[in-house]
Amino acid sequence: MPFKYDVYDRSIYREPAPIDRDNPFQAMMERFDIAAEILELNPGFYEYLYRPARVHITSIPVVMDTGHIKVFEGYRVIHNDVLGPSKGGIRYAPDVNLNEVKALAAWMTWKCAVVDVPFGGAKGGVVCDPSEMSPGELERMTRRYTANMIDVFGPDRDIPAPDMNTNEQIMAWILDTYSMHARRTENAVVTGKPIGLGGSQGRVEATGRGVMTVSLAAMEQENIDPSDARVAVQGFGNVGSIAAQLLQEQGCTVVAVSDVTGGYYNTDGLDIAAMREFVKSSGGTLDGYAGADKISNEELLTADCDILVPAAKEDQIDADIAENVQAKIIVEGANGPTMPEADDILNENGVIVIPDILANAGGVTVSYFEWVQDRQGYFWTRDDVEERLEQMMTTAFNRVYETAQKHDVSLRIAAYVMAVGKVSEALRLRGIYA
Repeated sequence: MPFKYDVYDRSIYREPAPIDRDNPFQAMMERFDIAAEILELNPGFYEYLYRPARVHITSIPVVMDTGHIKVFEGYRVIHNDVLGPSKGGIRYAPDVNLNEVKALAAWMTWKCAVVDVPFGGAKGGVVCDPSEMSPGELERMTRRYTANMIDVFGPDRDIPAPDMNTNEQIMAWILDTYSMHARRTENAVVTGKPIGLGGSQGRVEATGRGVMTVSLAAMEQENIDPSDARVAVQGFGNVGSIAAQLLQEQGCTVVAVSDVTGGYYNTDGLDIAAMREFVKSSGGTLDGYAGADKISNEELLTADCDILVPAAKEDQIDADIAENVQAKIIVEGANGPTMPEADDILNENGVIVIPDILANAGGVTVSYFEWVQDRQGYFWTRDDVEERLEQMMTTAFNRVYETAQKHDVSLRIAAYVMAVGKVSEALRLRGIYA
């Protein structure tokens, strides 16, 4: 029986995406500029930190199943490696472009700095449509891309991870190709790989657990008892469903969740474990679930609750919805779910927004744990991973919260102030090599 590649499964990790897809680098720079002004950043450091350190563009010839050769274009952008080796996902998509990859690489620099992970930021991509490629074609393309980047990747240089349309099987091919060239097995060259090849326990739940952890930290700051907290979660995929279940296990009452089929509401609380089982047995959606009232997406976002977790798609909370949000705390499990014009309204209404750059950083934190375990050749238990993740996420939240109070800014701006400040201080200590 031939080996069946699990190559089309969606990635567990998705790194923060630019809000403005027409000009993603400018979207990143808007937050960077505010942080730089607050920090009174040295103009030379400003020039250094907004530019990518290195940009790699490569042609990837692949022999297709038909026998003809097709050439794909691949990118790898190293935005910054002042704090340590660069880290970031690889995405396969027909609309990948260099401007987007540059923006996402910068995003990763700030995200790693916020949670105190000793990595710089990087991003990779290949312009292709994986849905129109066979597993064999995807494997050949991945291996050639890796071979072309053999002097870029490395456990001490640049560490790829899964992202859009890439997964643990893709990471396994990168690991194997790199190891063949290095003439030794280098498990630490990628993260997000199968556990049998040095992946980490707790990886699947990492982002959802991080959302739960910062939610509890915010509730503590706002004197909200979890047993009194009502929660609404938009999105019932990996992040949303796990965050909902973990918050429920902490004593919260989850009153509403949604997926692509709509919203589901029960004022007395939903049975999240039962809903997750229903999804597994019903083709992957909540369509037909009878234990709740159906509501619209807008009704979920403006529901009577204490904690709102948008964990679906970007640009879900616009100015109109922001005016009617009843939640005291919004925890951005998704990437860019709050539109820029909504931020000011939420701030004026006293709603605390835990930004995506912090709230969904559990994935990259456990990626760091995976790299550490591979480097030392000793693997932790699930309890070890979860304990360390919760400690790092709580510490990061508290630091961002203190920074926000110090500068009288939102948590979103505080996260950037903290990240840019950390990287610029490391740059100051290292100096400029002449």
